[in-house]
Amino acid sequence: MTTHAHRLRDDIRNIAIIAHVDHGKTTLVDALLQQSGTFAAHAELVDRVMDVGLERERGITILAKNAACRYEGTKINIIDTPGHADFGGEVERGLTMVDGVLLLVDASEGPLPQTRFVLRKTLAARLPVILVVNKVDRPDARIGEVVDEVYGLFFDLDAAEDQIDFPIVYTNAREGLASLADGEPGEDLKPLFETILEHVPPPRYHEGAPLQARVANLDASPYVGRLALCRVYEGTIHRGETVAWCRADGSVERAKIAELQVAEGLERVSTDAVAAGDVVAVAGIEQIMIGETIADLEHPRPLPVITIDEPSLSMTIGTNTSPLVGRSGSKLTARMVKERLDRELVGNVSLRVLDTDRPDTWEVQGRGELQLAVLVELMRREGFELTVGKPQVVTREVDGVTCEPMERLTIDVPEAYSGTVIQALAARRGRMEQLTNHGSGWVRQDYLVPARGLLGFRTEFLTETRGTGILHHVFESYEPWHGDIRGRPNGSLIADRPGPAATYAMINLQERGVLFVEPGDDCYEGMIVGENARAEDLDVNISKAKQMTNVRSNADVLVRLAPPRLLSLDQALEYIEEDECAEVTPDAIRLRKVELSGSRRQSARSKSKRAATPA
Repeated sequence: MTTHAHRLRDDIRNIAIIAHVDHGKTTLVDALLQQSGTFAAHAELVDRVMDVGLERERGITILAKNAACRYEGTKINIIDTPGHADFGGEVERGLTMVDGVLLLVDASEGPLPQTRFVLRKTLAARLPVILVVNKVDRPDARIGEVVDEVYGLFFDLDAAEDQIDFPIVYTNAREGLASLADGEPGEDLKPLFETILEHVPPPRYHEGAPLQARVANLDASPYVGRLALCRVYEGTIHRGETVAWCRADGSVERAKIAELQVAEGLERVSTDAVAAGDVVAVAGIEQIMIGETIADLEHPRPLPVITIDEPSLSMTIGTNTSPLVGRSGSKLTARMVKERLDRELVGNVSLRVLDTDRPDTWEVQGRGELQLAVLVELMRREGFELTVGKPQVVTREVDGVTCEPMERLTIDVPEAYSGTVIQALAARRGRMEQLTNHGSGWVRQDYLVPARGLLGFRTEFLTETRGTGILHHVFESYEPWHGDIRGRPNGSLIADRPGPAATYAMINLQERGVLFVEPGDDCYEGMIVGENARAEDLDVNISKAKQMTNVRSNADVLVRLAPPRLLSLDQALEYIEEDECAEVTPDAIRLRKVELSGSRRQSARSKSKRAATPA
């Protein structure tokens, strides 16, 4: 067997930026690209230049993206990863392409659950870390404490001694400033660039070794079709070359490389050849999947397939079966929905799509509510009309015991609401791990809570804390089933006949609870039009109009109609119960019962009561 000498590519550094959501990753990438001269002097610049569409709306990164800049002759490939654990599959794939990471932490908030999540993945991959304390200009910054908390987090995660000895850079990403000492303002990002060059190792490869490149992500181009984003580990890949395509099932096929593109700034530019250590987009292999290997034709050696954490949450997605189907969407059939879900699986390896006992409904499993809500939102914008069920946890059997996913929850609330939150989480089987009072009027609480207990909790939490509380959670582990958890305390107001919502009926119904519809909205039997003030469901006639008489009266003018509670998609998915679902269309989000017929719902209730009563 031939041995090949180790070599380093000193002209390249591959780094990922990892952090909790909203700690400033994408803003820092903006500053790095600007100060490295990537943008022309006359270029029009926007904030968070790497975020697009829904990401810009929600203020989060959903898909891992790559860019590149040059500093003193060295090319720095940057992978901007999502901070939300629901998109952790993107983080795990991004880490396989790099040789070091920038761990970004907010100078005030400190390390939060997603920081723990991404750091755990980094330490497991044995990657060197550079700590970047960002937003040092915040008036409530507590830089020394935050650095100590990060050291504590490294110890908690059993980091090796060489990993704990990390360099620290203090930055203000919005202004593009960095320094190596706490309290010094800095003039530009030069200290950060130099720290990257010094502490992130250059890519290693074996001289003369055959080609090995692993696919970590997929993209598509209208000109060249599917693009496989690869890190080249060994050898050189050439445009037009015939290579071995090592598939996930173990088979090896011949394939021709039609196009090679490398990142320069935010653009991809064509190139003739790419050597070991670089990140490249490969076109020409239409069916290639994430985790597969492009290898030398004569010596095909597949690399290990990327392993991704299992999904912990599921919900059903199917065609719209309501009486108002087809009013606003153009994609209504089961075939279209299935094709779209299959297309999503190609680029999103952390999702699963399973068949159900109905031909027009599928079970979609993912990492969390946000990931599944983003998928439904994207499909809605593409013209789909869908029926979406209540999110459920994915259980697993461990040694014959049914186990459920547990979430690590961190809450920041004003002291006045601390007791209310403790009481609410106790009812949801939450287990407090730590309570810290920073002395600033705010309290931080750490819990382990069953994932079931957090379904629908965010809305209740914001109501109880008057919108001031902040919560973040991330998957921790599996534990034996914790027993029943109480659901929504209120029942639903359900329309008992089709017709538009009438103001006259709504004036009388608003005393019964909170309404979800506006006057004139079309309703149908089985549609949820409001929340009952009591625990049981109530069938109501919301389309009842006032009877016309020849007696004139101005009394109606004096009655005020309370504004309805209009639910967003995320709130609708949190709100619904087992026997309810959400009807999602491009124009509207409506809540409804799974069984629309009131008489059939009543007979089902009667049967269940009879079954529960002992003979």
